[in-house]
Amino acid sequence: MKQRRVIIIGAAGRDFHNFNTVYRDNPAYEVVAFTAAQIPDIADRKYPASLAGSLYPQGIPIYEQEDLASLIVELAADECVFSYSDVPYTAVMEVSALVNAAGADFTLLGPKATMLKSTKPVIAVGAVRTGCGKSQTTRRITEVLNAHGLKVISIRHPMPYGNLEAQKVQRFATIEDLTLHQCTIEEMEEYEPHIASGNIIYAGVDYEAILRAAENDECGCDVILWDGGNNDFSFYEPDLMITIVDPHRPGHELSYYPGEVTLRLADVVIINKIDSADYEGIQAVRANIEKVNPRAIVVDAASTLIVDRPEVIRNKSVLVVEDGPTLTHGEMKIGAGTVAARRFGAAHIVDPRPFAVGKLTETFDIYPKIGQLLPAMGYGEQQMKDLAATIEQTVCDSVVIGTPIDLSRVIEINKDCARVQYDLQEIGTPTLEDVLAPFIK
Repeated sequence: MKQRRVIIIGAAGRDFHNFNTVYRDNPAYEVVAFTAAQIPDIADRKYPASLAGSLYPQGIPIYEQEDLASLIVELAADECVFSYSDVPYTAVMEVSALVNAAGADFTLLGPKATMLKSTKPVIAVGAVRTGCGKSQTTRRITEVLNAHGLKVISIRHPMPYGNLEAQKVQRFATIEDLTLHQCTIEEMEEYEPHIASGNIIYAGVDYEAILRAAENDECGCDVILWDGGNNDFSFYEPDLMITIVDPHRPGHELSYYPGEVTLRLADVVIINKIDSADYEGIQAVRANIEKVNPRAIVVDAASTLIVDRPEVIRNKSVLVVEDGPTLTHGEMKIGAGTVAARRFGAAHIVDPRPFAVGKLTETFDIYPKIGQLLPAMGYGEQQMKDLAATIEQTVCDSVVIGTPIDLSRVIEINKDCARVQYDLQEIGTPTLEDVLAPFIK
């Protein structure tokens, strides 16, 4: 049977996992390339031979997705496998049309082909969009499980933007580990809240090796907690699947890939941010849950804010800095910093676009709908420098930082700052304690 030539269309995450689980040791296929999208400066690398296995002694090149049509022809590709997340259905099918027009088949791999089985019980947390509140949910779940004497190890969806060989298996237990692994701001935003809560979290590239390391962690492991990225479904077969929906973006739960997959897979659906969303959005989301997954248990929740210095917000002109991916491909128009600025009486939210520098200017060009919020972009050293310079140049009284990490720890900010943190708080019943009780038993 003729060996099929494959291009994996990705964004440094799901693409590598799909390769590792389906293609790495499969002689029926030859993966001739990866393409990269969504994340800046991750093309022009190689998936290294040390991770690619014996069939790929030269490794596998990574190209820009914009070159996909010509790559299909030049590399005589038979099949293209779409392998990244948080994408509207229209965009997925546009890629499908491009692939088919170039002569190749278009493939979407599902859970049966890509989910790994753990030796430990697994809770998976996913969402229908980026920025729904996955990390705060995993922290809350960890609190409940710890209170019952269970040792929890979290595993985060991949964000390997640096040296792939060095990032094969990463373990984060202290703040110093973030420096050790040369984390970007985007990585720190996901790992640091877990560390600050006293939890251990793993991530990296090879998610079978990561799983086995976590199962055998030196601190012990009773439960694996999957902390999903974007709106992807779990890399591990879950014993309990929890999906978060966002009433600030009603309808998105049925129109983004693979967010609707996570909704349909859910045993429990959390409607988060009820405290800041309007009634119509909440009801629309509730109706869509009932439409596609009526068997799911529904938990209502608020994303409660903790502001360390409210006095630097009240009656001030403030620059609001929000989580980068939530504003960019997550398309959110409001974040924790914005909610805090409004609740604590900011006189004015300053538009940073006239003051943007370097790669931040590019970000606003690529994502023009961001508006007057500043995304905390930090996928590389230059972006971090440009972020610091943009904050420095922006004319404002103070800065409201709505990112999950203490941004002033990683870049210099010479202005008064208020840091906004947020936790998940269930409203009424059932609570997470209620829905976890059968799992714990």
